[in-house]
Amino acid sequence: MSTLTAPDTAHAQPAPSGVLKRRIIFASLVGTSIEFYDFYVYATAAISVFPLLFFPASDAGGALLASLATFGVAFVARPVGSIIFGHFGDRLGRKATLLGSLLTMGIATVIIGMLPTYAQIGLWAPVMLAIMRFGQGLGLGGEWSGAALLATETAEKGKRARAAMWPQLGAPIGFLFANGFFLLLTIWMGHDSTNPANDGAFLTWGWRIPFLASAVIVALGVYVRVKLEETPVFARAVARGEKVKTPLKAVLQTSWRQLIQGTFIMLATYTLFYLFTTWILSYAIGATENGMLGIGYQDFLVLQLIAILFFAAMTPVSGALADRFGRKPFLVVVTAAILVFGFFFDAFLAPEVMGTGDDANMGLMLVFLIIGMTLMGLTFGVQSAILPELFPTNVRYTGSAIAYNFSSILGAAVAPFIAAWLVQNHGVAWVGVYLASMALLTLLSLFSTKETKDLDLDTLEAEPAAV
Repeated sequence: MSTLTAPDTAHAQPAPSGVLKRRIIFASLVGTSIEFYDFYVYATAAISVFPLLFFPASDAGGALLASLATFGVAFVARPVGSIIFGHFGDRLGRKATLLGSLLTMGIATVIIGMLPTYAQIGLWAPVMLAIMRFGQGLGLGGEWSGAALLATETAEKGKRARAAMWPQLGAPIGFLFANGFFLLLTIWMGHDSTNPANDGAFLTWGWRIPFLASAVIVALGVYVRVKLEETPVFARAVARGEKVKTPLKAVLQTSWRQLIQGTFIMLATYTLFYLFTTWILSYAIGATENGMLGIGYQDFLVLQLIAILFFAAMTPVSGALADRFGRKPFLVVVTAAILVFGFFFDAFLAPEVMGTGDDANMGLMLVFLIIGMTLMGLTFGVQSAILPELFPTNVRYTGSAIAYNFSSILGAAVAPFIAAWLVQNHGVAWVGVYLASMALLTLLSLFSTKETKDLDLDTLEAEPAAV
C-alpha cells in the first residue's frame, strides 16, 4: 500500500463544462439511493416478515424484539466498515473505495433474499440472517462518507452544502423504492399484516423479490461509479505528500475531539429517523392488546410514503439554508425544534388520542409523520457537509465515516429497540422524551464546535466568503 503513486492531479480537476458536475451528482445520488434501498428493505422486513419466518417466539412481542435486535447488528458493523473503507479511502482514493462498499452491501442483500427460513433449517436461519445483516452494515459503513466526500471535495466555493445534499437525497429515495416495492407486493399478493398467512404467496416467496432485485440496481451503480475520476482535493493532498500510512491512528491522534463532536452532531438525526421509519411501523401495526395501534400495514405504509416526500423536499432546502446562514446556527435551530417536538408524542400517538384499528385517526398520524420527516430532511441534508469539514483531507474519509457510523450505534441501532421497550413498559410519551434527550446531547455538541461554512478543505483555514 505504501508504494501507491499519486493520482494525476491534472485529470482530477473539474471539467470546464458541467459534464463532471452532473456525473458526480448522478453517481453520489444513485449510489446512496441503492445503498439505502438495501438497508431499508431489511428494516421493513424486520418488522413485517422476519418475526414470522426467522424468529419464532411464544409471543409476538418477543419475536419483534428479536428481529429488531438483528436489525441493530448492522449498526455494530458500520463503524467496522468505516474503519476498513476509511483506511482505503484515505490511502487509495475515494473512487475505488466507493465501488467496494457498494458491492459489499449489494452482495449481502441478495444473499438475504436467498436464505432458508427457521422452518427449513432451524436456528441457522437467524444466524445466517444476522451475518448478512452484518455485511450490509460493513458496506454502508464505507458508503456514506465516500459519497459525501465525492460531493464536497468537488463543490464550488460557497455552495458546498448544496452540493453535499445530493448523496443525502439517497436516503428518502431509497426508502421510497424499498417501501413502495413492499407495498405493491403486499397488495398484489393480498397480504394482510394484521392476520398474516404463513402459507400465503408473500411470506412464502414474495418478500424475497426486493432483496433479489438489488442485484440489478447494484450493477447500475457500479457502472456509474467506474466512470468517475478522483476528487481534486484528495489528488492535491497526495501530490503534497500528505497521505498517511495509518489513517485510523492519525485521526485518533490529531482529530479525536472532532470525532466526538461529529458523533454527537448526528445523534438526534439518527434517533429521529429510525423512530419514524422502523419503530413507528412496529407501533402502528402492532396488536392493540400489546398497547399499540393495530393499523393495517398497507394503510400505514401509504402514510409513510407520503411523509417521506417531505423528507426529500426539505433536504435541498437544508443545503441552501446551511450555505446561507452557516452549518452551526442552522442545525441549532432545527435540533431545538426536534427537542420540543419530542414532548408532543403523547398528544399524537397515545391510543386514546389516535384511536386504534379501523377507528385510528389516519389524518392525525399523517400530520405526525409529516412533522417528523420535515425535521428529518432539515437536519439530515447538511450532515454531509458539516462532518467532512471537521477533518483534514488525509483522514477525512476515516474521520467522517467513524463519526457518522459510531453515531449510528448510539442513535439508530438501539432506537427502535429502546422505543419498543418504552412503549411496553412506560407508554408512548416516553419515546418522545427519549428523542428529546438525544436532541439535547446534539445541541451540546453543536455549541462546542466552530462554524465550518467558510473553511478551505485543503487547509481547514477560513477563506474569504463567496461573492
